[in-house]
Amino acid sequence: MNLYIKNMVCSRCIMAVREVFAGLNIQPVHIELGEVKLPQKLTSKQLQQLDAKLKNIGFEILGNQHTKLIEKIKTSLITLIQSGDIAEHFSLTDYFTQLLHKDYSYISRLFSEVEGITIEQFFILQKIEKVKELLMYGERNLSEIAWMLGYSSVQHLSAQFKKVTGLTPTQLKSLKRNDRKPLDKVK
Repeated sequence: MNLYIKNMVCSRCIMAVREVFAGLNIQPVHIELGEVKLPQKLTSKQLQQLDAKLKNIGFEILGNQHTKLIEKIKTSLITLIQSGDIAEHFSLTDYFTQLLHKDYSYISRLFSEVEGITIEQFFILQKIEKVKELLMYGERNLSEIAWMLGYSSVQHLSAQFKKVTGLTPTQLKSLKRNDRKPLDKVK
């Protein structure tokens, strides 16, 4: 049995969810972003307890297929961006067609209806948050960041960054303020 859980965006989320399951003496087979694989179906009482505990820490069990698909789209993009290994000519259409084995226009339309933004906009906003993170920690220069996140050039990254944030990456870095958003709140 698989459970789909909303708002899991990082390895700490996986640890928090693992602790909730352990506290309820439920042993998952595997936990990854947005999904928990269980050896057997849970009772309705276990599901209620689990749902209540997860909601207390900001997560939610997803029920219908559309919601599960949207969460899979979000978590796969977040995972891809966090990996920092996006090819320059990366195609969302090819990526999701291969990953989900569904028509991209259907996926895109559903995502836009549910989230109020396109997959492309969500992808850009997530990449901008990753740029902010890397800038704040000073781990990489703009050329390295552009390359990691699939930008064709530093100029392209800077233009997109300014369009989204109102600042250039250099301006944000010089302000020395943390304008980052939690990944599950990026929209």
